[in-house]
Amino acid sequence: MKKETIQRAKYLTGGLDLPGDKSISHRYAMLAALAEGISELRHFSAAADCHSTLACVSALGPEVKIEKDAVRVAGRGLRGLKSSWRALDAGNSGTTMRLLSGILAGQQFSSKLTGDDSLQKRPMKRVIGPLREMGADIRARDDNFAPLEIRGAQLKPIDYSMPVASAQVKSAVLLAGLFADGVTSVTEPARTRDHTELALEEFGAAIEKNGRTIRIHGFASANGGGKLLAKSLDVPGDLSSAVFFIAAASLFPDSNILIHNVGLNPTRTAILDVFAAMGASIQILGPKVAHGEVVGDLSVKGSSLKGGVIAGEQIPLVIDELPMLAALGPYTEEGIEIRDAAELRVKESDRIAALAENLRRMNAKVEERPDGLKVSGRSAGKLRGAEIDPRGDHRIAMAFAAAGLAAEGNTVIHDPDCAAVSFPTFFQELNRLVER
Repeated sequence: MKKETIQRAKYLTGGLDLPGDKSISHRYAMLAALAEGISELRHFSAAADCHSTLACVSALGPEVKIEKDAVRVAGRGLRGLKSSWRALDAGNSGTTMRLLSGILAGQQFSSKLTGDDSLQKRPMKRVIGPLREMGADIRARDDNFAPLEIRGAQLKPIDYSMPVASAQVKSAVLLAGLFADGVTSVTEPARTRDHTELALEEFGAAIEKNGRTIRIHGFASANGGGKLLAKSLDVPGDLSSAVFFIAAASLFPDSNILIHNVGLNPTRTAILDVFAAMGASIQILGPKVAHGEVVGDLSVKGSSLKGGVIAGEQIPLVIDELPMLAALGPYTEEGIEIRDAAELRVKESDRIAALAENLRRMNAKVEERPDGLKVSGRSAGKLRGAEIDPRGDHRIAMAFAAAGLAAEGNTVIHDPDCAAVSFPTFFQELNRLVER
């Protein structure tokens, strides 16, 4: 198996362009397929997950052309998708499976959705439940796991109060709401990323927002608008990918990096607030709004990190960034404590267990809990290089690559290619910025 050796660094310096945002790329591709006309999506994510979405979209009829990081999708309209003769393969992408389930639930044909071994272990009942309330016929292994068999149906609108905050569940219900005859509403217990609402509006759907409740008018309802229209859109850089470089640069006093064209959607920037509270030196330069999304540059310099507790309503807003925060824990003054994050156990890996195991390999003091972990700070001892098993999880691999830069001795990341799920050139970019 391939390995990547991370050597101790002096600091990070230089400029960085990130891959296109994964979350936004997924949503633009799906809505482009449902729109009328040809959409051009520039700076589309290179992540394997997003290309799983493109493959599924293509299998449903829309013509998809990829040229470097630009994607053209010839949409077929809200009622123009056709059944695929083979199962739709979401690969490792939970976003693909959950969001596409909402779209497929309202079609006039049957579909089968599957994925890799990891995805087939991740829970889908949270999406299946509300879609069934809308009238969808969905069958799953043990009523919870992929493969999913979805028999399209005429959907009815619902008012859904989500028991757990999840942007993916919210998105699946809103996308299904496009095909319902009436107004579908979703109320979330805590704020989650709103890329789906913004993208729906951009393509012409009728959306209303009132606090934590979002309403969508089905295309056949009085105010539904009737159709989505093709768009020409730029995907901003992925803030979740920026986090690994923010963390790495923060570890060294002499670091100075500039990250260009980063998506700074307010439902995503909670991670910057967490970093700021920890003492990180981050400055936002030239913010602007494009296609409803805020975009700007990030200037990051070295700093001394304090640490702290991440819990409660913060968790859904930084769920993808928690592995990096946990791996920073041993370099902070107070350590890092993560609570209320049981969701981490059902991601691409059991991230709580993976973090605890690999941090201990590096000589960190870690207390593992059912819903999080407590990582002791600098006073507990220095991190040592170690053999890291990311368990096939891209965020674990990248988090420990960043943490390994300041450890004593070399850190060896096994299966580094798993980073390609979200950031195929991660290790090349990291090595380019590192001075040794």
